[in-house]
Order: sequence, then C-alpha cells, then structure tokens
Amino acid sequence: MMFDEMNASGPVVRDHYRTYERWLQQQPGEVMQARREEAEMIFRRVGITFAVYGDKDSGEGTERLIPFDLIPRVIPAHEWRELEAGLRQRVTALNRFIHDVYHGQEIVKAGIVPPEQILANAQYRPEMIGVDVPGGIYSHIAGIDIVRAANPDGSGTYYVLEDNLRVPSGVSYMLENRKMMMRLFPELFAQHRIAPVAHYPDLLLETLRSVAPGGINDPTVVVLTPGMYNSAYFEHAFLAQQMGVELVEGQDLFVKDNFVFMRTTRGPKRVDVIYRRLDDDFLDPLAFRPDSTLGCPGLLAAYRAGNVTLSNAIGTGVADDKSIYAYVPKMVEFYLGEKPILNNVPTWQCRETEDFKYVLDHLPELVVKEVHGAGGYGMLVGPAASKDEIAKFREHLIANPTNYIAQPTLSLSTCPTFVEKGIAPRHIDLRPFVLSGRNEVQMVCGGLTRVALKEGSLVVNSSQGGGTKDTWVLED
Repeated sequence: MMFDEMNASGPVVRDHYRTYERWLQQQPGEVMQARREEAEMIFRRVGITFAVYGDKDSGEGTERLIPFDLIPRVIPAHEWRELEAGLRQRVTALNRFIHDVYHGQEIVKAGIVPPEQILANAQYRPEMIGVDVPGGIYSHIAGIDIVRAANPDGSGTYYVLEDNLRVPSGVSYMLENRKMMMRLFPELFAQHRIAPVAHYPDLLLETLRSVAPGGINDPTVVVLTPGMYNSAYFEHAFLAQQMGVELVEGQDLFVKDNFVFMRTTRGPKRVDVIYRRLDDDFLDPLAFRPDSTLGCPGLLAAYRAGNVTLSNAIGTGVADDKSIYAYVPKMVEFYLGEKPILNNVPTWQCRETEDFKYVLDHLPELVVKEVHGAGGYGMLVGPAASKDEIAKFREHLIANPTNYIAQPTLSLSTCPTFVEKGIAPRHIDLRPFVLSGRNEVQMVCGGLTRVALKEGSLVVNSSQGGGTKDTWVLED
C-alpha cells in the first residue's frame, strides 16, 4: 500500500491540495515543460550545483545541477504543528545526550545505552570530555530526515529516518527552490497562504550569535569552508552571503594565545563563532589529522579554553551515528520525561546476535545500512537488489556485523512529479532544519523535500540521481 501526498484514493484529492490541483489541471504540458527549462537555465546561470564523485574510489568529480521539480510538496498547518513539536523534542533530547556522553554519562550508568556504543564509536571525541559549551548546545544546526509510510487503513504516519547533526547540508536548495517557484508561478502564492522560509539566514545568524562565548556583545561570525572544490561549496558561499558574514578557509585563520583570528586587509580580527562546514578530522592538524590543510592549527585548544564557539560542536557525530539512532526514543524519555512525538523506523542492530540472525534470514526484504554511511552509499535495498548483489552484501555483513543496522523497507509516500512522460508519482522524504540557540529551538516552516526521480526508486539522495521540490506549509 502506498500513501500519496496529493491523492487520497482514485479521483479524490486531499483537502490541502485542492486549490493547487485545480490550477494544475488547467496548465498545458508545454507550458510546464517551458517552465522547467527556464528553472534549469536560471539554476545553471546562478551556479547552483554540487559535485558528484561517481564511485567512491574514482576520485573524479563532475559539477551537476540537482534536478528541480515544479510540483510542490504541500503540508497542512495541523500536520506541521505536530512535526515541529516532535522535532523540537527530538533535537533537545539529542543535545542533552551529547552533553551527557562528554560529562556524567548518566544514560550509560542507567543501562539504557551500552558503553561500547559510545566509547567504541568512531565519532566519539575524547578531547571533548569535560568541555562545557555555551548553553550546553552541541548541534546548533540539525537536519532531521522525515519519511511518511502508509498504514493499513490508508492513513500515513511520519517516521524519523535519520538524524544529521554534524554538518547537515541542503538548506540553500530549500531557499532557492522557493525563490524559483515564486518567480515561475507568482499566481500560486496569491491563491495560497504559504508560510515563508526566506528568513532562515536571519534565524541562523541569530542562533550563531546567541552561542558566542560569554561576555561578547557583538560577536564576529564566520563560515568555514573546505574550499571551492567541496561538493557543497555553493551552499557555504550562499549562506555566508545571506548572513552578511565572511566565508573563510583554514588558511585565513590563525590562533594566538588561545584566541582565533581572521586575516583581513586591515589586520587580524578576532573570531568568536565559526559555522564550520568540514568534518572534525580536518579541523585542527595539531589535534586530529596531521595531514589536514583545511583546518586551523590550535583551534581545538582555543575551543577547549572557551574562547571560540564551533557550530556544530566537535564530537556531535556520536549522536547521529546510525547505531545510536535506535536509542533516541529512550533518550527522549530519559532526559525529558516525555513520550516521543515522532516515531523511529523499527531497527535491527546487527551487533546483537538475535537481530543479526533475523537480518541474515530476511536480507531480500530489508534495507541494510552502514552505521557511518551517508549519501545512500554502503547500503543494500533488499527488494531492489539482485541475488548476486545480496550474496556479495551478505559477505560484507558477516565479515563485520557491528558495522550495520537493518530496517524494514518502508514504502515511502509519493508525490506527483513532473517527469519526461508527464506527471507521475515518485517517492519523497523531507529534511527540516532545526536551529538550537542558547535560549530557544526554532525553525522555518518546511524544509527540503527530496524526490527519487527514477521510477520505483527509494533512494532520494542527489548524489544518486534524486531531485528536490519546494515544500509548502499552509498557514491556517
């Protein structure tokens, strides 16, 4: 059974899509095709691209547009209110968890999370033990991946598929998609009360400034990028420009007396908050990878001294590891004393003997993922895999079971999508961006809707042929 976001059953259109569906029925196919070509031309002219590195071993990258779909994903106000409450709750609990694992480890002492799941985790950073960060906030910018699956009665249920707490990307596409829709179809925005998203950069800057080291009234914020060859460089430059702050590389920064400074034409300028878009390993060659030329020597010492804030904090990856994901509902109850609003997808941990046996017996039915994997790589989608692919994956699984989790193959909801043959259903997910400042958790209404453009595909990642849609949250 499939849940379609626009169509309830047969010719019945869901209430929140009715105005849009009437408009869509009146649009000639050639007009929609012309609008799609116009969008592609504008995106290419503006330079909204990302790098695709083919297979992981080739090292060769090509610049590519993320395909943009003209048909929006529409969410009614009451659904968004519940999603927003669940996102606030979840991200708050995750931040509490990260603080706990670098301090008292109360959740380990309570027997809820096994110690090896933290201490043996590749993303756990012993350098952060006992370090107090402003407001106890570690993940200031979180991208939480949400999917909807059909229930037997035809309704749909939202599930959290993944928590991205390190350097989540994609928000620039959310913003540019909205600008494009307003440019191409201004009449639609006169017919619908659509919650705005354009103020996201203002909220982001407000969040970053709020977590500056204590005693600083007018903090200097910068965006730290690995450089122009990074796949998300467009987004780094875009967000810096939208916030009105400097975009810097590691070579633009230096540390003196445990303070971070930026080189400028007017001399050194102290930096108080760094929105970093590179992984922990590359931040400081004196503390992590000595061969890194992307970071700033001495940055960890300045951070540990409390003289600069890193967003997101070093060591946040311990909480978005897929092996930790299964414990998040228990975190909500442990830290907040509340029942989780958003559901997890049922998960088998292959490090557990009984779970591992079940997974091996049901590989053709399951989705199996590497605990550190990303971008849709290192995974098996059982129902879409050949016998040979399943057999090869089984070998990897048996060789290192602790490196994998498994989940049922959810039938992700579909949304009508403008493809070469016309309008057809395609599977989608949603990545809202949650901002956690010193005093509040906030977000814009919506997020990045990703769409699997290949018929039948459940993989929405842009690196594997996925596209994006504008996400409309309708106001009451």
